[in-house]
Amino acid sequence: MQPITNKAYKLLHNGCIALSQVEANGIRIDVDYLNRTIAETTAKVKNLLDKLKTDKIYKMWKKIYGQDANIGSREQLGNILFNHMGYESVALTDTGRHKTDKNALDILDVPFVRNFLEIERLKKANSTYLKGVLKEVVDGYLHPVFNLHLVQTFRSSSDSPNFQNIPIRNPDTAKLIRPAFISRDNHQLVEIDYSGLEVHTAAWYHKDPVMLKYLFNKKEDEYGNPLKDMHRDMARQCFMLPREELYWKEDKKDAKRIKDIRYCGKNMFVFPEFYGDYYIDCATALWNAIGTMKLTTRNGVSIYDHLVGKGVFKLGLCNPDKKPCKGTFEKHIQNVEDNFWNNRFTAYNRWRKNWYYQYKERGWFDNLTGFRFRGDFKRNEVVNYPVQSCAFHCLLWSLIRLQKLLKKYNMKSLIIGQIHDSIVADVYKKELQNYLELCHQIMIDDIKKHWKWIITPISIEAEVSPVGGDWLQKEKTAIHN
Repeated sequence: MQPITNKAYKLLHNGCIALSQVEANGIRIDVDYLNRTIAETTAKVKNLLDKLKTDKIYKMWKKIYGQDANIGSREQLGNILFNHMGYESVALTDTGRHKTDKNALDILDVPFVRNFLEIERLKKANSTYLKGVLKEVVDGYLHPVFNLHLVQTFRSSSDSPNFQNIPIRNPDTAKLIRPAFISRDNHQLVEIDYSGLEVHTAAWYHKDPVMLKYLFNKKEDEYGNPLKDMHRDMARQCFMLPREELYWKEDKKDAKRIKDIRYCGKNMFVFPEFYGDYYIDCATALWNAIGTMKLTTRNGVSIYDHLVGKGVFKLGLCNPDKKPCKGTFEKHIQNVEDNFWNNRFTAYNRWRKNWYYQYKERGWFDNLTGFRFRGDFKRNEVVNYPVQSCAFHCLLWSLIRLQKLLKKYNMKSLIIGQIHDSIVADVYKKELQNYLELCHQIMIDDIKKHWKWIITPISIEAEVSPVGGDWLQKEKTAIHN
């Protein structure tokens, strides 16, 4: 790691001090809940295994493999399902084997496969998360380690246990582990999160005018729909939906449908494209999501059937060695990708090429916060690392300042953890509003005075648990009264 400015050195130095204080504060853990849940989860796994062994698929498995049958082997499972039971394979790996990852298996909608995946989820939740947390608890508190010197992108890491890897995206696993993290007496857990910070950070480098219009436009219609929304627009384009399909109009059920479709556009196309993925992986993820997330139009028509009406009949081979065929979703997403970079975000695309060319000429590149990257990097790394590092450094700078002011004002609230774009605190109930306003002052106003290159209107969101509540119970709340 090579800080090349005084500000960069101070950021690392002060960051180490602040995070050591966060580690010392610790996170309160409900040990009784952990022990009870570990026992319950172990029993569920045993019951599901017993159920699997009565299924005809398992009987075929035993017939083929005999004593070598391994219920945890994805390779054996793929052979049984696709070569012996006749189920249709979703896709092949680069070596020609049937894909058996979660996305590929989810589409089958076979009871045996659903139980198999549930066993895998519960076993991981038990060993990695529940038991992993329990073994690190000291006197009812967890003290995860936060590192600033191990990640090549200049972001932080965490261990003993990895606090940054506590599940939230899988709601079932989150329901198992997050209730174990509880607030102190008369406190409530508060998580402050930068909204879409890496998209903003990338714009500070490439300054694409189309992107800047998206980021500066905060206007909404009467129902709260943003007039300009990049993720919504790309979801519409990917799924070939008309404008009115992704505008909420008071119907809460429809709002959920729109949120799911927008989520797919954001996390299965926009972000993968920004981070260097390409149309084959995006097409596969989006196509699978239609089935697993049960995506429909406003009239309840499956997006699969909707796409057929648009001339898209199947996913396609998704083989990088073969050109996508007309009438496939793969071909459609290839066209969307081409439009994304060559028509929509041309300045961003030009910056990516020039940035990489400069690195090839010099052998190094700098980020906005004053750190230099030297060494042998892939194209995606050269483009992504300055964005990821700079976004994290915005959070780190905010955490350092917040930690100092909490001490200066003799507040009872404590910072107890840090995830890449959020700060987790155990806030004294009478200090909640002051804490939220302090975060807004630091993370929105003060940071712009410190780093003048922050040229877009960044924002934060707050989620707060009830007094005496747990981490799963947090709900969004307004920063100001």
